[in-house]
Amino acid sequence: MTNMNRQNEKITIDDISEFEFKYELKLPDQYKHFLLKFNGGYPQASTFKISDEEGESVVNKFYGIGDMKGSLAKIFEILDGELPAGFISIANDPGGNEICIGIGEKYFGNIYLWIHDMDSDEEMSNMFLLSSSFDDFFDNLYEVEG
Repeated sequence: MTNMNRQNEKITIDDISEFEFKYELKLPDQYKHFLLKFNGGYPQASTFKISDEEGESVVNKFYGIGDMKGSLAKIFEILDGELPAGFISIANDPGGNEICIGIGEKYFGNIYLWIHDMDSDEEMSNMFLLSSSFDDFFDNLYEVEG
């Protein structure tokens, strides 16, 4: 399991519930546990594989709940209408792509990478499945030997 180099200020389950109520959504339990433990931040191991064709990328930072640069709420509002329906961005990579978690029934709990500058004719064509759960994605982040 990876750890965090830096994390945001601690939050409570009430903070998460308030966020869910305000934006009329439900976050997956695994992601809620992550928010309660770290509330976002910068992961120690941060590399992940997108696909054989797309290669690898890195998590720049995970968003958190609260008054901070790159808060979950600010990013949600900025990307509202940009991301496919049923997703919320939980992190980004240095290229401006967003790591998203499914909050809609069909993709609930799945982790995807949304490539912002890829031409897409179909709604999901610039979304790449990274993992079927948050814990699996987070636990499989790795450091590149160099």
